Amino acid sequence: MTIRFLTILALAAPAYIVAPAPVSAQSAANEAAGAYLATRQARYDSDFAAAAKYALEALQSDPDNPLLMESAVGALLATGEIDRALPVAQRMAEEEVRSQVAQMVLLGDEVKRGAYDAVLARIEAEDAVGPLADGLIGAWATLGQGDMGAALEKFDEIAAEPGLRGLAIYHKALAFASVGDFESADAIYSGESDGPMQTTRRSILAWVEVLSQLERFEEAIEVLDETFGTDPDPQIVDLRARLDAGETLDLGRIESPAEGIAEVFLSLGMALLQETSADYVLLYSRMAEYLDEGDIDAQIMTGELLEQLGRYELATEAFARVPEDAPGYYTAELGRAEALRSAGDLEAAIEVVAKLRETHPQVALVHASAGDLYRQNEQYEKAVVAYDAALEIYETREGDEPWFVYYARAISYERQGIWPPAEADFRRALELNPDEPMVLNYLGYSLVEQREKLDEALEMIERAVEAEPNSGAIVDSLGWAQFRLGRYQEAVVTLERAAELYAVDPVINDHLGDAMWAVGRTTEARFQWRRALSLIDMDKPSPDIDPERVRRKLDVGLDKVLEEEGAAPLKVSDNEG
Repeated sequence: MTIRFLTILALAAPAYIVAPAPVSAQSAANEAAGAYLATRQARYDSDFAAAAKYALEALQSDPDNPLLMESAVGALLATGEIDRALPVAQRMAEEEVRSQVAQMVLLGDEVKRGAYDAVLARIEAEDAVGPLADGLIGAWATLGQGDMGAALEKFDEIAAEPGLRGLAIYHKALAFASVGDFESADAIYSGESDGPMQTTRRSILAWVEVLSQLERFEEAIEVLDETFGTDPDPQIVDLRARLDAGETLDLGRIESPAEGIAEVFLSLGMALLQETSADYVLLYSRMAEYLDEGDIDAQIMTGELLEQLGRYELATEAFARVPEDAPGYYTAELGRAEALRSAGDLEAAIEVVAKLRETHPQVALVHASAGDLYRQNEQYEKAVVAYDAALEIYETREGDEPWFVYYARAISYERQGIWPPAEADFRRALELNPDEPMVLNYLGYSLVEQREKLDEALEMIERAVEAEPNSGAIVDSLGWAQFRLGRYQEAVVTLERAAELYAVDPVINDHLGDAMWAVGRTTEARFQWRRALSLIDMDKPSPDIDPERVRRKLDVGLDKVLEEEGAAPLKVSDNEG
């Protein structure tokens, strides 16, 4: 019996019903079916812990059910509880139920125990992971048996396959380095033999480590500088300083066949990110973590995948496992802060990044991320201070163009009503990124609200609409600019389009109501104002719409409100004829 994918298990269920069961057995079967459906729903929701719980509970009354066993193993692997998944996977093997996830767990256990004969026998029987993974795993397992020559032949066989050369020779270089043959590893990394190699951050760092082992420190520094340029992260800064001091770096990549196989899972997981779902890739990152518990990249990848799946609590736990002295600690903490923010705990996210600013004050991204969180929490003064710190670092580096930081600081100024520095930052962001529709729209809309430079504002917003024609917010800005210019008929058409694109935005409906009032469609205007009121979240009031002003327009009309505010009356533009 073979079970290939969890998504088709429900379709296979009728095959196990061969005859009507007695009432008691039928009742048990119904309970098992219910538990399985609950498991599937939990898996659909990416609630892996609940899926594992339901499946394991159901297996107590129906221990031979292949669907439940498959579900339990998959869910436990997704949560990283491979030791708990192992007995169920072994049970499936005894019952000759073939399952990709169960085979992955069994293979991982064999690698962990150093049972490389069993690993190779599993690959030979096609009871492992899949053709590409099995080839690389088989090469590392052969090395685990002590046969370097045969292992290299296997890597070369994989490299001969179309599209696989870069990945295969990367692992070949890692294998050379793991046995101390640094010259052969360097020949691959440098491209002198077997190239071109797959170039990634991990491969570059592996090469730098090899060069340090060969005491070629200046070359290692040159590789770092050419690759990471003028904006290195703390890990690169630290490595460069150590190399400059003539320190030989430990092999942080791979030192054993088991770690090499962990790298196989991580490499393939990264490659699969663009081709398949996050929950499937998660199985690979979990196996990489299991086989190499010190692989920080695998832990961070797991956290990022869990965040994509909306399992913010699990993502937070994954990021939190990265130790403070690890090179990737700040990356993990930024990931943890984002997971907390996504979960709705903005205060906790701010606390994480505030501490990170103390431990990593030299990292511009840390300050910029803190600014983003403060801004989202409407703490605009603190946001400006954080953005100031980020820009102070960015501006010391050649080639950096942090347009978004200028844009975000501009918003923080504008939200405080401090317009001159806000406008200066918006314009600086446009200097760095002249065609960015977000900046064009925000600056253009702000100028419209300021009733300044309306022709320039209109031109900016028109460029933003051209770039993002299906953005309701940007189309609304165009309609509002037309309204401010007295081009009311055009404004109505544009704002109706904006309302179609973003039907539940109170500001757009309020603007449309004003435009309709200006062209004499007063009944429709009041309908739009009422709709705008109904869409306002009173628990989170927007600074862009005043509910009391909308109610006043409903009572006395827009003309009277403008008169009460001391504003100029509505005036049709000459362009309207």
